[in-house]
Amino acid sequence: MYQSLDSLNGNGNFYLKPNGVFYIASNNKAHIIPTSNLLNRNNIKYATQSGPMLLIDGKMHHAFKKGSSNVQIRNGVGILPDGNLIFAMSKEPVNFYDFAQYFESLGCKNALYLDGFVSRTYLPSKNWIQDDGDFGVIIGVTNKN
Repeated sequence: MYQSLDSLNGNGNFYLKPNGVFYIASNNKAHIIPTSNLLNRNNIKYATQSGPMLLIDGKMHHAFKKGSSNVQIRNGVGILPDGNLIFAMSKEPVNFYDFAQYFESLGCKNALYLDGFVSRTYLPSKNWIQDDGDFGVIIGVTNKN
């Protein structure tokens, strides 16, 4: 099922342009691109739109300021140099600049902010179990061994 992309202007993190789309193509390759760059939707298997982009072609989003006092719990997704994905969630409030810098330090060229204070992580192997609250989008990672 396709949902139309939201290219409107508005308030809040989502509308801090460029926002972006994280998607898995039909060949199972992951992509993170600015919303305005998404032209071919025929090869998309799974996708979610969010914003703002944290990194765009190796450059940090122009609106992020070092030392910003706008701190929240944040989570996002980036593509590592080897093509694998990194999902990250802060345990402490962090600003967008520092959060984007984390993905940059891992060598990501593109990264997307997914959500903030409503985010939860369930990772029993790291003793990180947050199973309270309401959920909108759930992203699960499975291992085929």
